[in-house]
Amino acid sequence: MKNEPLIIKKRGEDGNRIISVRIREETLAEIDRLAAETNYSRNELINIILAYGVKNIEIQ
Repeated sequence: MKNEPLIIKKRGEDGNRIISVRIREETLAEIDRLAAETNYSRNELINIILAYGVKNIEIQ
């Protein structure tokens, strides 16, 4: 049986970037509440919300 090589990508090559953002305490508390309720991590939930917002924004 031939062993397949273990392929490890360098960090940062997964299409994601780490950024820093300022967010209101109340908004963060609400995101944390939703994360706990839905069993998503804070990061996952923020990404879902941002992706939805970017796709559905209407600029007037």
